[in-house]
Amino acid sequence: MSVTKELAELVKNAEIRLGMTLIPPKAASSRASVEIRAGVQVAPGFSDGCETAFFLGKESPDRLLHKTDVKLTPTGQACAAFKWTPAGLSGKHDIVAVSRADGRTWRASQELTILPADSISTGLIGGAFWGFLHWSEREGRLWNRDLQRFTHDDWQQLVQAQHELGMDIIVPQEAFRNQEYAGKHRIERDGYKGLAFYASDLYPGRMSIGCADPLEAVFSAADRLGMHVFAPTGLYAWFDFSPASLEWHKRVAEELWNRYGHHPSFYGWYVSEEVGGNLGDSAPRREEIVAFFREFQPWCRAMAPDKPVMLASNCHDVPSALKYYPELLAHLDILCPFAFQRMPEGDLTGREAAQLLQGLCDEAGSHLWMDMEAFGFCPDMALYPRAMSEIAEEIETFSYFEKVICYQFPGIFNPPSGRIKPGGNATVELYQQYREFYRNKLAGLTDNMTGTKDAGALACEPVRA
Repeated sequence: MSVTKELAELVKNAEIRLGMTLIPPKAASSRASVEIRAGVQVAPGFSDGCETAFFLGKESPDRLLHKTDVKLTPTGQACAAFKWTPAGLSGKHDIVAVSRADGRTWRASQELTILPADSISTGLIGGAFWGFLHWSEREGRLWNRDLQRFTHDDWQQLVQAQHELGMDIIVPQEAFRNQEYAGKHRIERDGYKGLAFYASDLYPGRMSIGCADPLEAVFSAADRLGMHVFAPTGLYAWFDFSPASLEWHKRVAEELWNRYGHHPSFYGWYVSEEVGGNLGDSAPRREEIVAFFREFQPWCRAMAPDKPVMLASNCHDVPSALKYYPELLAHLDILCPFAFQRMPEGDLTGREAAQLLQGLCDEAGSHLWMDMEAFGFCPDMALYPRAMSEIAEEIETFSYFEKVICYQFPGIFNPPSGRIKPGGNATVELYQQYREFYRNKLAGLTDNMTGTKDAGALACEPVRA
């Protein structure tokens, strides 16, 4: 259903849609600044304003976290949001949103586990990227042939396996495969020739894999497990944020929302193109990426006002683009950079790059997550699982990130019970080793949990986003 048709249905039913999103979702450090959003969508003319209140645990005055009036756009959308640091709280809590308009009331809730911590990091991996088939045959040599044989059930079992490690966020890397690069293709002249991983109505080409719609397999399994999945809006062409790419992304984002937006696990949009920490090799490229997100984020919010947009960049040469980061981050909800452990000679250290990016995100009100590389390179550049000791050390070293998303789960982690084990025995060993790490770490954290606090614990002041 298109945005226009959906609003028509709201007009017909005189209804409101209330969505709720936590950034980060599922689990957060007691020192993290959690953004809590309620996305309101009503029929145009049904109301021009909406009062929204947020409560901890139950709807009562002594549990009030934040209250605000929001003005709806002409097409009937608004997002009530605030940031909250849950210092002094730990355990599982329900965050409840209550919206009122024209004498009617709607409610939504999300569960959040607050983990006691000394930094904004939980000290755990919170999710993983998924490549349904690795884009590079060389890098994916150890697993691509096996992933190509995965069925709907195999993908769903892998979702279950990831959930058992507490990695409750899934970021599919791409919805389309198109090995073209910015400035080196002729898509505008010759047309888009990319191949879809699902039954797209926009383009006829399909990837040759054993599962007709791995996205549906992931979303539906994640629904049952209370997990969160980004819709992978890409790939047009690597590093391409041109006006033509923007229009392509808008069409694909709308199709993904129409096709998968009914899933409770639909968390937001991931733009697949990636970019260097310098945001491009020239001022025009940097201006393009800023213009791209200035328009793309509002486009997505018109469909689902509360859902975030995320981009993965590397963390190299960040100082050269300091002029452009503030405006980019003003229109980007989550930046998820990678490659901190392999900084180029003469660049900042990984720690320095993380601290610089965190400061930029804080100033813009956006979120900094980490794309942690759970792989190493064979001599022929094939990817293989890193040692668990190295992963644990990196988690400990980089405590600046409210959420760590590893690259990647398929081909790097496999449960012993898997029918097919892409990447071989080393992936099973890493899965078992991380499972032990996760359980021991979580046991240590939960020993210090205090459970639901009384109203006195709400002394921390919410900050308007």
